[in-house]
Amino acid sequence: MAKETQKIMYKLVLTGGPCGGKTTGQSRLSTFFENLGWKVFRVPETATVLLSGGVKFADLSPEEATKFQENLLKTMIQIENTFFELGRTCQRNCLIICDRGAMDASAFISKEKWEAMMSANNWNSVELRDNRYNHIVHMVSAANGAEDFYSTEDHACRSEGVELARELDYNAAAAWIGHPYFDVIDNSTDFDKKMNRLLACVCHRIGIDTGDRLNVNSKKRKFLVKPPMVSDTEFPPFQDFDVVHNYLQSDFRKAQVRLRKRGQKGHWSYIHTVRKFHPTGQSVEVRTQLTHRDYLNMLPQRDDAHFTIFKKRRCFIYNNQYYQLDIYRQPTHPRCRGLILLETYSAHDQDALLATLPKFLIIEKEVTGDPAYSMYNLSLKEDWKTSNKYYAGSEDWQLKRFMNGHSADKANGHASKMNGHVEKLNGHDAYRTNGQAAGKHNGHACSKVNGHAGDKVNGHAGDKDNGHAGDKVNGHAGDKVNGHAGDKVNCHTGDKVNGYSKIDRLHQSNGHESLNGDVHVTEISNCKNTNGVPPKIPKKDAVKV
Repeated sequence: MAKETQKIMYKLVLTGGPCGGKTTGQSRLSTFFENLGWKVFRVPETATVLLSGGVKFADLSPEEATKFQENLLKTMIQIENTFFELGRTCQRNCLIICDRGAMDASAFISKEKWEAMMSANNWNSVELRDNRYNHIVHMVSAANGAEDFYSTEDHACRSEGVELARELDYNAAAAWIGHPYFDVIDNSTDFDKKMNRLLACVCHRIGIDTGDRLNVNSKKRKFLVKPPMVSDTEFPPFQDFDVVHNYLQSDFRKAQVRLRKRGQKGHWSYIHTVRKFHPTGQSVEVRTQLTHRDYLNMLPQRDDAHFTIFKKRRCFIYNNQYYQLDIYRQPTHPRCRGLILLETYSAHDQDALLATLPKFLIIEKEVTGDPAYSMYNLSLKEDWKTSNKYYAGSEDWQLKRFMNGHSADKANGHASKMNGHVEKLNGHDAYRTNGQAAGKHNGHACSKVNGHAGDKVNGHAGDKDNGHAGDKVNGHAGDKVNGHAGDKVNCHTGDKVNGYSKIDRLHQSNGHESLNGDVHVTEISNCKNTNGVPPKIPKKDAVKV
């Protein structure tokens, strides 16, 4: 757990289109954090420094423009490094505010030229985008949602019209898609509240309790997505990441501690997170960026009560809202198979948010605050009903369950027994788990699953799975799974690894690369050797497809 007295150096990037409030935001952030006793450094926008020297893009040839962007990025990195070094040696908590960051340069040149520039300088996106900065905040241009207030009068280097400003705003946001802590501050409120939302957003990410001073009703929202995944072509521009979570040993009643490894193309970033609980029912997350060495040193502290969680995370922007789509991957507990969750932060009311959700995804329901969809609970090895580590969530969630028109002995229309066992699970007969009798799971009678009678799964009659006739799986004929022949599951042959088909290799699904692709081999090996894997399903009990 991070020490309370440990000095903080927080590297923040303010980005966005013209007339988005970056300059005012820097000033408000500086005043606020200086009043808290922090040292604040403000890194100037490198492009403004160079363009104010007489450089005009219109006068540059394509080759000159590309070289200018490369030199601009090198200059930006060196200027930032100067401030980062000052922040490192500063004796106080330090906030470093960058007016735009390294990835903004990619918004002004083609993808091919950007990749060539990265290769020539031995740069990569994980280092420039994810590891270099703690937090990215995109301030949406007034040209997008507050057109009456858009102006170029107060900026010597600004001359964009409304349409060009909108385009630049979108490109600036797209350049940062994939950063693990990326927030969008739109124009859904007046300007003063927009600045308060900026302050609240930064304070929340750092873990500073501001009480009611900055209450703007923005919170994390989580939705359950119905599989299967749609084609990649249905998505707006996106970034995919491999994500690995490990929970560490802690007093779970006071805090949950976890490690996260997140990467692309073999490049990784590492985060240590402490989620602390307050008597009010609220929680605060404190995140610390780690080196690879720190990560390896902390891994032995893994809590053996939890499985390692493997995900494919897809990040994208839709309707000015930043989304993360988490697709759970094998090896995992059976309760996580096929699980897809969509997350976002929003200050919108219920109706407004629902109207902006991605239309190309099938949203089954909102599960914000539902302990059944907490990653902490999903990773537990024990049965939820008997585990003394099951986190029941805040009192607000418990109250919400009983205010949805259900009596106290029922939750969401189901009988009061929750998370029991059933004689069949996902179409399988009751099987042996951890050497126990087939009629038991973790030593408990297999009479119910998720509080439903043994002849039902997820509230449906026993001859149906997810509402489909028993001879079908996910709406497909019984001899096929996800449209593939019965002797294959996800395009793999029937041979098994630890009781599963070869699900840990890249495969094709619905004509495009599956989101359940390769995961880090070493991490999976460690998981199998130390954490174990979900129980094997004997052939005689396997579902017939």
